[in-house]
Amino acid sequence: MKALIIGASEEALHTIEKAKEQGLTVVCMDGNPDAAGLKQADEAIVVNISNEEDTIAAARKVEPDFLLTVPIGRYLTTTGAVNEDLDLPGIGKEAAVNCTDKWKFHRLLEEKGLRKGRCILLTSWEEDGEGHVLEDFPYPAVLKPRFGSGSRGILVVENGEEAKKAIEEIRDGDEEDYLLEECVEGEEYGIDGAVIRGKFYLILLRKKENTPFPARQAVAYFSVLPTDEFYGQVEAYLKQVVSTLNLEECLLHGDIIRTGQGPFLIELSARPSGHNLHNLFTPLATGVDMAGEYIAYRMGKSCSFTPSCTRKLMIHYFDLEGEVKRVPSSEEVEALAIKKGCRLIQWECKIKPGEILKKVCDGHSLMGRGYYILEESTETEGEEGFKQLADEIRKLTIRIN
Repeated sequence: MKALIIGASEEALHTIEKAKEQGLTVVCMDGNPDAAGLKQADEAIVVNISNEEDTIAAARKVEPDFLLTVPIGRYLTTTGAVNEDLDLPGIGKEAAVNCTDKWKFHRLLEEKGLRKGRCILLTSWEEDGEGHVLEDFPYPAVLKPRFGSGSRGILVVENGEEAKKAIEEIRDGDEEDYLLEECVEGEEYGIDGAVIRGKFYLILLRKKENTPFPARQAVAYFSVLPTDEFYGQVEAYLKQVVSTLNLEECLLHGDIIRTGQGPFLIELSARPSGHNLHNLFTPLATGVDMAGEYIAYRMGKSCSFTPSCTRKLMIHYFDLEGEVKRVPSSEEVEALAIKKGCRLIQWECKIKPGEILKKVCDGHSLMGRGYYILEESTETEGEEGFKQLADEIRKLTIRIN
């Protein structure tokens, strides 16, 4: 059997590896001839994946049995278009647009009462598509690109003047549409899930630790146990969302806020999560490798998207700022973790002594630095205990002159 992957960045490597382990021939497409996934594929095709016609033409020659989705943004829609043209299982074009077009996404959920809060499509520097001036909008507000997914280009503005200034700066070199969305208060979470034969499976709910406004970049995630009240609320809520967005036969990743009125969905996309989540953190926390299980499903093999148990884990990225004085060894961090009632599961540090680290403002400024994963014993202090240990690790690593 042959699988096609559209978008072959480094974050596609895990899916490529799992596909090969199960005996698939893997064909990857990407516009970048140096993409990491192209080098690992059985067949590499360089094609502009933003061009649906060219990608479909190339896919017809491949004649794949099915497509596999990997972390990708706006051009998830190309995967949907190829699936429809070749009559393959998986997400279709319309469902992909429902995820990647944030304006359509908002309107669909708003109509069903699944998303509350004001959101406007900006059609000029000063007015939205409904004729309201920016000064009348409820602030603080989130300014974000209409298309794509993830944290790219997201900014929090406090008033109309800040909004106008930000829009002017964006419009100076960026022609794409933007949305202004009411900032919903509450704790932010991420989810990993799947839709199989029309049934939604919540694989992992993970609480986020974000940078302060305006960036809101996640610097850590904490696994949430199914016994948490919010877990059940999210599961029931997302079953309705999945039906509304017409999502079928796909892996899912999303961001959601815990409010006093229940879950509020920031975004949901029919593809796996990036940032070493779907390929590392989620399998460690739940025992479910969603890429591997989806491949098995597509090949007609036995598969399961239901965690047998959920471990209390934290993944933390190196959200440091200043000059790196030293980098502790994994043994040093392990000893510190044991004193705090935790265990070091993974340590992948790519920062070097003498390096000057800038303030974290987005995923690009953070993800190349590495990460570490800790497991907590049942007797320790939960999320706060994890945070205290992260502070101790931070002190071991960096001192500002």
